[in-house]
Amino acid sequence: MTKFVYDFAEGDKDQKDLLGGKGANLAEMTNLGLPVPPGFTITTEACRAYLAGGREPDGMADEVTRHLTALERTMGKQLGQADDPLLVSVRSGAKFSMPGMMETVLNVGLNDASVHGLAAQAGDERFAWDSYRRLVQMFGATVLDIDAEHFHDALEAAKSAKGTKNDLDLDAGDLAALVETFKGVVREHAGRDFPQEPREQLDLAIRAVFDSWNSERANIYRRQERIPSDLGTAVSVCSMVFGNLGMDSGTGVAFTRDPASGAQGVYGDYLQNAQGEDVVAGIRNTLHLTELERIDGSSYRELMEIMRTLENHYRDLCDIEFTIERGKLWMLQTRVGKRTAAAAFTVATQLVDEGLIDDDEALRRVTGHQLAQLMFPRFDPDAEKQLLTTGMNASPGAAGGKAVFDSPTAVAWAKRGEKVVLVRRETNPDDLSGMIAAEGILTSRGGRTSHAAVVARGMGKTAVCGAEELEVDVREKRFTTASGIEVLEGDVIAIDGTSGEVYLGEVPVVPSPVMAYFQYGTVDRGDELVTAVDRIMRHADTRRRMRVRANADTGDDAELARTFGAEGIGLCRTEHMFLGERRSLVEELVLAETHDQREKALAALLPLQIEDFTALYRAMAGLPVTIRLLDPPLHEFLPDLTELSVEVAVARERGELTSEREELLANVRRLHEQNPMLGLRGVRLGIAVPGLFAMQVRAITRAAASLAAEGLSVLPEIMVPLVSTVQELQAVAAEIADVVAEPESRVEGEPVPHQVGTMIELPRAALVAAQIAEVAQFFSFGTNDLTQTTWGFSRDDVESSFFSAYLDHGIFGVSPFESLDTVGVGELVEIASWRGREVRHDLKLGICGEHGGDPDSVHFFHHAGLDYVSCSPFRVPVARLEAGRAAVVA
Repeated sequence: MTKFVYDFAEGDKDQKDLLGGKGANLAEMTNLGLPVPPGFTITTEACRAYLAGGREPDGMADEVTRHLTALERTMGKQLGQADDPLLVSVRSGAKFSMPGMMETVLNVGLNDASVHGLAAQAGDERFAWDSYRRLVQMFGATVLDIDAEHFHDALEAAKSAKGTKNDLDLDAGDLAALVETFKGVVREHAGRDFPQEPREQLDLAIRAVFDSWNSERANIYRRQERIPSDLGTAVSVCSMVFGNLGMDSGTGVAFTRDPASGAQGVYGDYLQNAQGEDVVAGIRNTLHLTELERIDGSSYRELMEIMRTLENHYRDLCDIEFTIERGKLWMLQTRVGKRTAAAAFTVATQLVDEGLIDDDEALRRVTGHQLAQLMFPRFDPDAEKQLLTTGMNASPGAAGGKAVFDSPTAVAWAKRGEKVVLVRRETNPDDLSGMIAAEGILTSRGGRTSHAAVVARGMGKTAVCGAEELEVDVREKRFTTASGIEVLEGDVIAIDGTSGEVYLGEVPVVPSPVMAYFQYGTVDRGDELVTAVDRIMRHADTRRRMRVRANADTGDDAELARTFGAEGIGLCRTEHMFLGERRSLVEELVLAETHDQREKALAALLPLQIEDFTALYRAMAGLPVTIRLLDPPLHEFLPDLTELSVEVAVARERGELTSEREELLANVRRLHEQNPMLGLRGVRLGIAVPGLFAMQVRAITRAAASLAAEGLSVLPEIMVPLVSTVQELQAVAAEIADVVAEPESRVEGEPVPHQVGTMIELPRAALVAAQIAEVAQFFSFGTNDLTQTTWGFSRDDVESSFFSAYLDHGIFGVSPFESLDTVGVGELVEIASWRGREVRHDLKLGICGEHGGDPDSVHFFHHAGLDYVSCSPFRVPVARLEAGRAAVVA
């Protein structure tokens, strides 16, 4: 029979699949002998069974009863008993951290009778009523699904009646009255009374945590973080310890290192006379953790020792939640802490230097997504700026946009292309969609461990929190500074998540130091972050098997790619060389009706192409250059049929029509295609327009021969696009062979060294790869078109029509144009690779779609056996890093 419930002493940190992150780490701390309140964990298997069947799985309730009874024996009291009640917390805990996305209920077991027993045992009536009002408030909002604003408004009214803005000024009588008010809110909005039976409270809380796995905010977060939706959450039931027993009690969140920068030192927040949710919710502004040494030196020293123990044990930056109950320290949670991109690189190299991990492990602990964030610009320190206020530097970066005060507005404005900054008193999990849409987040309450800060760091969003000088009025959609400056919705503000500064208006940005490092190759050894990036990049380059090339169409692009570490050009799109002034030459070629007209157009194009390829070869300085022969849909080089038809009709009406324009319209109509992306393009165009590909091959080989005569080694790879059958490639390969044999394409009497290959961008080409490999010396997977033709999508149309609906419904976890569809398109890549190499063992394999710079896709290509990836120049560092990670990640 399946076991659904485990005591904290039964598990360990490696059982996250079963016990969730929180349960597994509570078990680990228990086994380490750290002060963890007793409790038990209900497994993710129970959650999955509950969600699948709509009810608790058979046997689960009995197991909960047995473990609850054991807990009661350990604690010497029963759940909710009148004279000395055992109270428990009920918390979610999935395998992957999802901060604030699912439910937590504290003080379960309190009721109208046991609140008096708690007061008597604690000797503190205020504490008991404060605990009870928290239970009713949390239970109503999370279990009974009542809008939390009803409770918030009632609490604010109670404080207003008392003439205070501080919860701590409410006495026992005020809180007892507030409990009655809260119970009235429950009765009105839930249609039932607040449950007085402790076991009913527990069972309903457990179900609410299970149900919260499928809440809207949890689904949004999982899509954002690419967390599988079928994992489910565990539930930890833990005996309560109380940080709200007075000023000798409190609660806090600590990090073993700064999760924003990676700096070593004491980092965290503490609140006296509070429960844990107060810190995370940002309802009250916190004290810096160092203040605890003054308040309670003994607990502070014990906490520091436990933090060292945990960091050495986990060999990583740890995030810790703790409570002090009348001078006694209790550990409520630990996990490997979320951190910014800068902290990820810095901490990884620090841990190597401390001997806790090796270089391979450091490489595993950073990602291409994080590296990309570090390449973003920052505010110009020399620019004129109007400072509004300074808050806490919660998540670094530079962000600017129009101020908005609620998530729906943030989402709506972002969808229409506006950059926005979400401004709130404090964020809560329901603000997730707005946080994703916004460029940055600004809050007037909370600290560096508040919900806004933790989620922003996890998403790589800029955030400034706890800007307490700001008076944020969400209803009126404005905030006011201490000096009286009023900022309304739509006004532009800028926030600096590194310094915590908030500015009015736009602020210019400058390149980041990491971007400068890649562009200029200089390392300031005094800059810990740049030094860390340099160390990890160098190690990645030594570990990766795959080479990294760049997609570049000009000499300038190629030179830029070299600065980022590109090892060749994986895709030169020659059609991009014919835009602008040259477009008319291609138009003449396509519309040519006689041999002489065609030869004239080709003769005009040849010297331009030689010039283009010479610039690419010089920039690459002997590295391989893959040149795709012309692959435009015809409509890109012809006048628009509708516009031309209108022009001709108007000219005819005015008696101004010339025979040339009339003839042009006839030709455009003749060549018009209903679906040009699947029409006369690629190899089909090269075969249909005699001499076109031959002209390009002459330019490719003559430019190479000329440079070879100067002593510069050149290796052109001639790529034939849109091949679907080997006969197409054979025809073009024969034409290439004839051109290469020409005297101008020879070096010291020998043909210019070159290779001939093809793009695999059609499903049929992948399936008949064995036949194509008999001719092709290399395959380059054009995953953009391969994705379109495999899915039956027109990318330009579908991304703006139904992709958002597919993402919302979970049909896509991520757009298949952003990250490779490894199941469908990926299998075609694997089939073509395997079949091609069965015929030609030395077949070179690469990929030249933008998937070549996507971190997840790079790992797939590594395991598929590709020799290189190619991407845009600015994504080359990301691809280098991920290619190295792919070699060391199990």
